[in-house]
Amino acid sequence: MKNYILRDENAVFFECGYSCDNEILLVLGDNKFFITDARYGIEASELVKPNVNVVVADKSLIAHTRMLLRKFSPKSIVYDPNDFSVAAFSEISKNLRINFIKKAYFSKQKRVIKSKDELEILRAAARFGAECFDEFAQFVRKNGEGMSEKELHYNATLIFKRKNTLGLSFDPIVAINENAAKAHALPSEKKLKFGDLLLLDAGVKYQRYCSDRTRTTCFDENFNFSKKQNFKTAKQNEIYAIVLKAQELAIDAIKIGASAKDVDLAARDYIASCGYAKEFFHSTGHGVGVDIHELPNINARSNVVLEKGMVFSVEPGIYIANEFGVRIEDVVVVGENGAEIL
Repeated sequence: MKNYILRDENAVFFECGYSCDNEILLVLGDNKFFITDARYGIEASELVKPNVNVVVADKSLIAHTRMLLRKFSPKSIVYDPNDFSVAAFSEISKNLRINFIKKAYFSKQKRVIKSKDELEILRAAARFGAECFDEFAQFVRKNGEGMSEKELHYNATLIFKRKNTLGLSFDPIVAINENAAKAHALPSEKKLKFGDLLLLDAGVKYQRYCSDRTRTTCFDENFNFSKKQNFKTAKQNEIYAIVLKAQELAIDAIKIGASAKDVDLAARDYIASCGYAKEFFHSTGHGVGVDIHELPNINARSNVVLEKGMVFSVEPGIYIANEFGVRIEDVVVVGENGAEIL
């Protein structure tokens, strides 16, 4: 791809080594232009890759982009329609004799196979994320009883940020009992009691790369985030065992040359065979990298063929409205011998 334009922060970071909340990346042949405003000029010049030209626009970023497009006059340029509002795209492209080629998510497609260096960063992010799970477990054992979901969420946020040495992949999900049946539950005033089911979905950002993990646990004297759990009701133990088996089957299905939908169906078909098809209503996984949701998509419609170096989550779940929900999630990389859990 010779000529393209990007505005998404993570896509620009992948290309440049730096991004901010007001930038356009314009690539015209061998020329890369990081276009920003004066607030970011110094930092951008210090942090972008050596082959990137930092342009501090004295007018709007779009006006400066149009000036460069007129100067270089490419015949065509690729853009992602998800990057630009209708108004911004109209302003950039009007009255230019350039063929703007729409290609959704082309940056994510470029990033679908992780390099050796990226995998090392992702392994480190996963390790730091797991350490934060353990630290939060220690906090909950000591202080959690009687705390509301909102209080637990607040403290999880502090722990996972590690005094701002790490970022958050996303806003953590902390859900008790029936709130865990909401796959992306918002924290409430519901208070944690001994014997409650607690779901935690959280991740950290390290060097801009994400971790992602979910554990469903029982709050008791042995509270921890291991996959070995003993709940207080037979139904909770039954559902947990089904979800854990479904995740194991999905992970076992991962190999070079397998299709993404086969991984999804390994989990989905098992959950359906246990009578809970309707209670598993999301995909089995999603790619993870500088975006928390990347390619490949691991769902029942995806014909993507798995390749070495693809990184994605495996996270089956069962959600029983007004009772409880169970989700177990790990991020894996496709390797020569199947899946490696990060």
